[in-house]
Amino acid sequence: MNKTLLASLLAMPLALAQTAALANPEYPTWSFSGYGTAALTASSTDQAQFARPNQSSGASRRPVTGVDSNLGLQGVVQANEWLSATVQALVRKDGDEGFEGELAWAFAKAKLGEHLSVRVGRIGLPVFMISDYRNVGYANTLLRPPGEVYSQISFGNVDGVDATYQHSVGGVNLSAQLALGKTRAESSSGPDTVVHIDAKKIVAVNLVAERGPLTLRFGHATSQISVTDSSGLNSVINGLRAVGAGYRFDALGQLADRLQVIDKKGTFTSLGLMLDWNDIVLQSEYARRRLDAYNAPTNSWYAMAGYRYGKVLPYYSHSELSVAGRMLNTVPQACPPGFPAACTPTLRQLSAGVNALINQQGEQSTDTIGVRWDFHRAAALKVQIDRVRPKGSPVSLIQQAPGFRGPVTVGAVAVDFVF
Repeated sequence: MNKTLLASLLAMPLALAQTAALANPEYPTWSFSGYGTAALTASSTDQAQFARPNQSSGASRRPVTGVDSNLGLQGVVQANEWLSATVQALVRKDGDEGFEGELAWAFAKAKLGEHLSVRVGRIGLPVFMISDYRNVGYANTLLRPPGEVYSQISFGNVDGVDATYQHSVGGVNLSAQLALGKTRAESSSGPDTVVHIDAKKIVAVNLVAERGPLTLRFGHATSQISVTDSSGLNSVINGLRAVGAGYRFDALGQLADRLQVIDKKGTFTSLGLMLDWNDIVLQSEYARRRLDAYNAPTNSWYAMAGYRYGKVLPYYSHSELSVAGRMLNTVPQACPPGFPAACTPTLRQLSAGVNALINQQGEQSTDTIGVRWDFHRAAALKVQIDRVRPKGSPVSLIQQAPGFRGPVTVGAVAVDFVF
């Protein structure tokens, strides 16, 4: 987001308040709230670090606070009966090494009737069951969203506009949301490996049906994706083009075009279910990601079940991420007779680089057991143990030692709170 637009969004509450005060002495009204998680996380090995998606460092045998801790602050000003503004700031450890603040939300909301509302500014990207509160640990049973599913989208918000229509039919509350805009994110697999990912022309549809304790959700999003500032990707692409031009192998240039991620179409489709009936708690999501680039298409899902004993809720979850196919490496393994002696070794080196890219997306499954204790009306203690089983390139493990394959046991204790 450019600085001018950011300044405008931050100034929205004050501008609305000044306008409202002139129009109606009963307004504006202000509200302030927040949420946070204070956590310690450790794993069973020093051969790799366990991290959430996009974090540049994680937890090994020595407990750390950075993996699961965060703090969010939110302010809302109600200008009148139909117009409001919301700003939410979030402090957490993400693509950079230390804790940093970010503007998670900053939007103006207009209620255009009994059923329709429109928001303009920075809003949550509605691609998951818990998109609007994925960072609010207190609102979720699990200590953290399952990485197998939630690692597939690097974006948490979108700069643009959305419209939501809500209506009740026969005891079923229906909600339809359409979001349009653009966004940018950082992805990291360790220090000095930050990659910038841009998404533009985002179109996201979110449909929700609620009846009593049951919630069903369907979501679909499309966008044009570009990956920049990736030294590994750029090195392979430049090498393919240089060698292709030097040895007159047109296929290498064509492969470079396929690998380059500039305005490539990406889609993400997901289904979700949530049930909180009597003392039974169930939650599940299925998602599939597709991108017209080297990134392997993925299918992922998780299922969580828990049973509430008063204020104590033990739970179990299983999650899986699988690859649905990979791009074909078309680099020749050898040069025809008559080519320079360096030709074949050069091709084999390029082939290895291409293989590293197209096999970058790994597969993984995780079994989770945990317990939540609501010891206070606005705070909960959680203890969670995960058994992470990577296959190929790890998804939740970074900075792994050569040859390390896992599995890894991860333990965490956290206090989630709201105020």
